[in-house]
This record gives sequence, structure tokens and C-alpha cells, in this order.
Amino acid sequence: MQKILPDNNPTDLNAWKSLQKHFQKINKTTLKDHFKNEPNRLDYTILKWEDFYVDFSKNRLDKKGFDLLIQLAEESGLKETIDAQFSGEKINVTENRAVLHTALRTLKKEPLIFEGENILPLLADTQQKMNTFCDKVISGIWKGYTGKSITHIVNIGIGGSDLGPAMVVEALEYYKNHLAVSFISNVEGDHHQEIIKNLDPETTLFVIVSKTFTTQETLSNANSIRAWFLNQAPKDAVAKHFVAVSTNTKETAAFGISAENTFPMNDWVGGRFSLWSTVGLSISLAIGPKQFSQLLEGAGKMDAHFQETPFDKNIPVILALISIWYNNFWNAESEAIIPYTQYLRKLPAYLQQGIMESNGKSVGRDGNRVNHQTGTLIWGASGTNAQHAFFQLIHQGTKLIPADFIGFKKALHRNKDHQDKLLANFIAQTEALMNGKTLSQVKGELDASGMSSEEQNKIAPFKVFEGNKPTNTLLIDSLSPSSLGALIALYEHKIFVQGILWNIYSYDQWGVELGKQLANVVLEDIKENTNHPHDDSTNALLKHITN
Repeated sequence: MQKILPDNNPTDLNAWKSLQKHFQKINKTTLKDHFKNEPNRLDYTILKWEDFYVDFSKNRLDKKGFDLLIQLAEESGLKETIDAQFSGEKINVTENRAVLHTALRTLKKEPLIFEGENILPLLADTQQKMNTFCDKVISGIWKGYTGKSITHIVNIGIGGSDLGPAMVVEALEYYKNHLAVSFISNVEGDHHQEIIKNLDPETTLFVIVSKTFTTQETLSNANSIRAWFLNQAPKDAVAKHFVAVSTNTKETAAFGISAENTFPMNDWVGGRFSLWSTVGLSISLAIGPKQFSQLLEGAGKMDAHFQETPFDKNIPVILALISIWYNNFWNAESEAIIPYTQYLRKLPAYLQQGIMESNGKSVGRDGNRVNHQTGTLIWGASGTNAQHAFFQLIHQGTKLIPADFIGFKKALHRNKDHQDKLLANFIAQTEALMNGKTLSQVKGELDASGMSSEEQNKIAPFKVFEGNKPTNTLLIDSLSPSSLGALIALYEHKIFVQGILWNIYSYDQWGVELGKQLANVVLEDIKENTNHPHDDSTNALLKHITN
């Protein structure tokens, strides 16, 4: 394999060794002490960019530690790798691919040469094809086989062909047009049956998203739905109700989809970073091409910030470094992502794929097993629902769980009373996680309630909050296509930075392939009653299923 990215075991870097020593010095220092020790702490821990206000002051980190993290990024060769990504070098080395999803939303006008060709005009042509198609469907010009306009869109895909579009369509519900949009992903037959049972075949358009047009789950669902459709419509009606996002035009044509209604994908766009591409067709249908362009523009602005801003003011870089600080020095295993808007309730699940599929690796870029922790477990839910679910563990549990709090200053529907209460919780939770509540504070409250000293001594320990729980706060003016695009791009770049510093390849996903391969063998055993060799447990399960 060609060496494109640097091969630096992070534990051998000077900054890493200095961070280990510094950790030993400050690991007993509380967040409250950090604020006391650093009167100007907010000067370097608050960043303002566009309509983003990012506060990372509530972290178990001081200025010396922050400077060492920046030094770690510099020693790792991060600047050069950022340039390599944006210029189209094949940094996805194990698959010999470039990683150019940023090209889909670039704001730059100069040519982007990839394999001897300026790809920007081709991307613009594809975008225009998408826009024209979406305008026809939204306006009602596009007709189904009985002459009726489309009222319902169903996206059939899985992984990046589902999670990204589904998350964004839900997140931008406020901006949606009249088209209803549903998503089918799981190979489970009950899943797609629940979706299609209320659909009208005369007014439904199905968008099949599969780069190879061979993905088992997607094609199983697509073929079953096609059969359902043809029970009620003639064969030539397929072309009016099924479109594809794929590179396999031979198979899409065999399915009954015309070349005109097949939207191309690029080899250099990974699935979990593909919503910006033709994979976002369902998004563009849901919110319209103009709003989809604003989504791309917001991401493009974050790309420019990431590529051009010094590391000590660079939001994705800093958030990645803080994550590494907890993962590799504090031994924190997970991170919570808590958006304080119901619109973003699918964001944690979407970021699970992006983060855990990308950086869930144990082999370094040198081909050897790493000697340090990589990837983090990602979980979360929308606030304030999360407060009534898992916040107990974060506040009083034994685990260290850094958390990102994502909020918006303005409510889209302008209900100030509800928004004030939401923001009050948003701010109060990070304050409570930092400060906690001491035993003396608890006893003071109990004493004021008239409780006897004997009863106070019994109950007080259970009401103590140790505090010192780290959080990042991302406060954005309002949820718009542009701000959402920037937010998603921020986390994409955070993933990239972590992978570079951990010395792993973030853009392959070989770990999902073995299960797929074995599933085909097991499927043959189930359907054909064959007896491929398996372990005793698997054999027992197969016997239980087939009997």
C-alpha cells in the first residue's frame, strides 16, 4: 500500500508523553479549582464562529494541558493530512480511495483536480440533475402511472443511505414541503410492511439508494416492494414510481429504472459521509433544492473553518483533542451527545455510525495492533427527555462520561415560554454537572425543611452530587439548513482528526464485512437445509430456527 498519511504512534510523540506527566499533576484538580486558578480561563475556552458559540471551559483541562494537546496535533502532522484530504489524495489507503465528500459542498471556485480531471463541473451537473428532478416532483409536474402527482416519498437504503437522510429530513421538518417522506432500512419484512400498508401506489415514489445495487437489505426490500407495486400496477409503471441512486446502471435498468432516473454516486464518497451527494435526494425532495443548497453551504463554511483556522481556534480540532484527552488519559469509554431540540433526536444515532464505524479500529497505519485506546462509544438522546432517562448515571454514577450539549437560542415556532424553560434546563444541567452539591449544602437544605439531625445523617449522602463532570456547550442561534450542515460537518472533521492522531485509517469499514459474508452462508443453511460447519452454539441456533 502506498504511504500517504504519516505513521506516528501517538504514544511515542513528545506531546503525548508530556500530557501523561501533566495528567498526573492535574488529575485531582476540580473544575471549580480550574476556574479559580485561571481568572482568564474563558479567553481561550470560548470560541465564536458564524452563529456558533462554543464553550469548552467546563473540562478537566487547564491552559498548559490545552497547549500540549495543540502541540500533539501539530506533531502528528495533522495540517498536512487536512490538506491531503481536501486535495483529493487517496487517504483511504486500504481501499485505495480519496475522501472527497467535502468537494460536494465546496465554496471554492478554483478547479479541484482528481485523477487529471476537474471534478467540480461534473458535480455541478449532477446537482442540477437532482434539482430539476426534485422541482418536477415537488411542483406536481412529475406524474405517476395514473396521472396523479406524487404525495409520498419512500427512501429504501441502509447505513449511510438511510441514517443521514432520515436524520436530516426529521431535523428540518420545520422547512418541509407537502411531500410525506418515509424510510425503509431494516431487512425485517415487518418493517417495510408497516410502511407500505398505508401507501397509495398511484402517488408514491420510491428512491432506492445502493451504490452497487447489490446490498442485501436494500435489494430485498426493493424487490418485495416492487412485487407489491406490480400487484396493482402494470410493469411499465415502475419507471414512474422507482428511481435509483447507484453506479450499477445495468442492474437498475433490469429493475425497470431508466438511466435518466438513475443518479450517480462517486467512489470517493463513503456511505456515512454521503448525505451531501445524490444520496441526499430524499432530503432535497423533502425540503426543496434551495434549502438543500443551504445545507451544503453551511457544511462548506465549516470545511473552510476547519481547513484554514489555526488549531487553537479550530472548533473540530479542539473538540477532537478534548475527546482524546478523556479517552486516552482519563480512560473514559463513552461520550454523550445531547441535543436540546426534538428535531435532532436522531442525531446521536447518526453520529454513532459516523464515529464508531470510522474509528472503531485496533490496527494502526503501520499494520500492527495499536497500544492505545481508539474509538469512543457514542450515545445520547434529546433534552429534556434525556434528563428523565439517563442523566442519573452521568450525575451520580461511577463512570466518567463527557457530554456535548447542543442547543439553539431561538425556537422555530417562536414559543418563548417553552424555549425559555428549555434553555434554562440546557444551561442548568452543565452547571449542575460541574458544581454538584456538597454535603454541607444538602444538610443546609434539609435543615431548612425542618428535618431532624438524625434523619439528615441518614438521607444526606444520597443527595450529594460530587460534580466535576465535564461538558462542552455548543449554542447556535437557530436550527436552519445552513447551521445543521455546519454542525454535521463539524463532527465529520472531529472524526477525521481523531483518526489521524490515533494513527488509524478512519474511512474503511472492514469490520462490517465478516458478518455479511457469514450471513450468506447461514441463509443457505436456513433456506436449503444445508449443513455448513459452525460452532456448537450457532448449530444449536440453526436447529432451533429450522425445526
